[in-house]
Amino acid sequence: MGWEPVRIKIHFGRSSTCWQPSPTHLQRPACPQAYPVGIYGWRKRCLYFFVLLLLVTMIVNLALTIWILKVMNFTVDGMGDLRITKQGVRLEGVSEFLLPLYVKEMQSRKDSPLVLQSDRNVTVNARNGLGQLTGQLTVGSEIVEAQCQRFEVRSSDGEKVLFSADEEEISIGVEKLRVTGTEGVVFGHSVETPHVRAEPFQDLKLESPTRTLILEAPKGVEISADVGDLKATCRKDLLVQSTEGEIFLNANTIRLGNIPHGTPASPLGPTYPKQTVFELCVCPSGKLYLSPAGTGSTCHSTSNVCLWS
Repeated sequence: MGWEPVRIKIHFGRSSTCWQPSPTHLQRPACPQAYPVGIYGWRKRCLYFFVLLLLVTMIVNLALTIWILKVMNFTVDGMGDLRITKQGVRLEGVSEFLLPLYVKEMQSRKDSPLVLQSDRNVTVNARNGLGQLTGQLTVGSEIVEAQCQRFEVRSSDGEKVLFSADEEEISIGVEKLRVTGTEGVVFGHSVETPHVRAEPFQDLKLESPTRTLILEAPKGVEISADVGDLKATCRKDLLVQSTEGEIFLNANTIRLGNIPHGTPASPLGPTYPKQTVFELCVCPSGKLYLSPAGTGSTCHSTSNVCLWS
């Protein structure tokens, strides 16, 4: 038995390649049945639909991205009015912050002011490294409140302290403190100052309506009115006291008004009703009274005034 050559035919397409049976008596395997390979029918249409939907979504997404970039004015330097520079972040125009803002330094342009605006209040907080509140400045519609250990107001060059306040004292470093209110200044406690002066051509008035007015100094108190009058009035007693020195009244005319007249026990003569000259007398208590002048002192005869002092 010998082998004979077999001719093989290859078909492309839906047909498959198989072995042809030889004329010999040997059995050859039959060719398997050919099946179509690929996506056909409704699966193919669904795939094309999803591909088309994905393409449309990508186009719409790209268009929206370009529109957002155009509306928000995105550039290489920043977005809209926000510019990122080497010095930091720069905002142009009006900006609104809905959440807390943490910055190291905030300043305006050289030719425009810095405006912080809020419908309720503006609060600036300062915290330490542990997050604890160390200083707070609140600007409200009715009050401006500063909470800190020490509050200072400095001059334009930053060298001189114009006003400072802490828990111990309040210091004013200006050369002149001017109060322009019609009611003046009300002090609840003592005031220490080396000089109190009124404006030119204005009156200076020190008044205590319901209590005592005390002027004290370790070396002396000087009250002078170079142009106008000096007037001291009170409801009860006016006390001028010098513990070691003297009280010196130096004037061309010294007048003491409303001094009571002493009445002698017996008239001094027919000229007494027309008496125009009087003698100034002093009681042991210090009270002054007038006594009709005579050839000698009449204070003793009219000393009945001292009994009522």
